[in-house]
Formats: sequence, structure tokens, C-alpha cells
Amino acid sequence: IFAIGHRVVHGGENYSMPTIINEDVKRSIDNLSKLAPLHNPANLIGINASEEVFLDIPQVAVFDTAFHQSMPEAAYLYGLPYELYQAQGIRRYGFHGSSHQYLSKQAVGMLKLDPKDHGLIIAHLGNGASVTAVRNGQSQDTSMGFTPLEGLVMGTRSGSIDVGMLPYLIK
Repeated sequence: IFAIGHRVVHGGENYSMPTIINEDVKRSIDNLSKLAPLHNPANLIGINASEEVFLDIPQVAVFDTAFHQSMPEAAYLYGLPYELYQAQGIRRYGFHGSSHQYLSKQAVGMLKLDPKDHGLIIAHLGNGASVTAVRNGQSQDTSMGFTPLEGLVMGTRSGSIDVGMLPYLIK
């Protein structure tokens, strides 16, 4: 074994590529656990356990949010005051990025599309589900948002719900 790779769900805006894991990266993963509470803490457990067993082996984090860092601002910003994005990072991050990236590359090859001139809609379906628009190998928009809860209905998540439902149900 010469390296260990970890799929990490939430990397925020900090990571757009696979990243060598160090203490700063682990701190970032931990800080983002509030946005991916089912995933990031478990990712850290795996990273720490690997470090204990494989002392001097480099470890790499591949973030599911990384592929979506290419989305244009119009796609990742919500219809909220811009200050919420600036001060608190409220934006659409997107998830299942490693899957969407892999599937889009496979589709381009199988369909013999021009890698520099194509458009695809990729569906990642399973217990977790999302849809991503890909243009020329880059994420343009996705169904998942600030956390892995937004978007399609999934095995353990409701997907998007109309917030107007909450006051209605309260009454």
C-alpha cells in the first residue's frame, strides 16, 4: 500500500481537487460536519483509523463537493441576500460529485461526444440521489444544495420540501 484514498462528502468551497490529508484538512472536514452530519464524522473516523494502522502512508481526500466548484454563480447562489453567502457560506455545494464526474467522462467516451463541446444530464440514483447538468466536463447545476438534504427524495432524506409547508402544518 503506497497511498490511501477517502471519499469525503463535504469539502465546502475549500477543495476543488483531491487533497493530501493533514491536520488542517481534518479540521476542515470536522468543521463541515454540521453540514453533512451523516457523512463527514464517519469520514474522519476512517481517516483517523487509517492513520493509526498505516503510519507513514499518505492519505488523500476526494471531496464530493469538488466537482461542483465549477458551477457558475447563478447556479450556486440562492435567492437570498448576498451577505449570507459572504458571511456564512450559504450556497449550493452539490454532492455525489465523484460519481457525476466519472459518469460524465464515461458517457462522453461511450457516446463518442466531443469532450470540449457537449452537454449531459447525469442522474446518480440509489439510496442517495441527485441530478447534475454537465457541460464540457464541468458541473453547471445540480439538484443537491447547501447540505445533502436538498434535491431528490432519497432513502434517508426527504429531498426538497416547500418551506411554506411548515407554518401550514404548525397551524
